[in-house]
Amino acid sequence: MKKRATVICRRGKRILLVARSQSKWALPGGILKRGEHLSDAALRELREETRLSGKSAKYLFEFRGKQKHHHVFSCEVPNRAKARPSNEISKCRWVHLDDIARLMTSAPTSDIVKLMNGRRRK
Repeated sequence: MKKRATVICRRGKRILLVARSQSKWALPGGILKRGEHLSDAALRELREETRLSGKSAKYLFEFRGKQKHHHVFSCEVPNRAKARPSNEISKCRWVHLDDIARLMTSAPTSDIVKLMNGRRRK
């Protein structure tokens, strides 16, 4: 099972989602490069997909999907920074947490957001 660095960027009650062309919404992230640390992969993937430079990546939890082992990070980005799709990403959008259930998202994205919300409320 491949390791994936998955990034949650929050602005209040909104989180950043990305999508490839003709694909479901997902959290930014991707597969680690050989010898790369998880937190470095999280920041690199965020930058490659959205052109946002994260200040730091804080490890939150892990989630095992059907095909990938997600290592989930929280990442702060400057409030005024604008996410712009880059590389294989065709769109990115800040989505209110209450609206995520109504979007077509990947199964891991939906599950990870639910886990994040459950951890935050405790």
